[in-house]
Amino acid sequence: MTRATWKGTVIAEAPAIQYVDGYPYFPPGAIRWEHLRPNPKTSVCGWKGTATYFDVVVGEEVNAGAAWVYETPKEAAKAIAGHIAFWQGVTVA
Repeated sequence: MTRATWKGTVIAEAPAIQYVDGYPYFPPGAIRWEHLRPNPKTSVCGWKGTATYFDVVVGEEVNAGAAWVYETPKEAAKAIAGHIAFWQGVTVA
């Protein structure tokens, strides 16, 4: 089982995840949504499309923009549509 944790709290957990460009992508059903809240940040990748971001929240602690998703990626990245990726101190193991 692969887990994404921050501040000792499991944010996501799945038997299998995908890595794209070195980042771990968890399927939507693996996410503990109570620890994510929308962030207004977006970014654009030339081959994946536009990503929208989430803050990771544990108690009063906030890791701003530490998760993102490609809701409607370009054709080349359709396998990660709706999957959540993590960075900025979120541990995946």
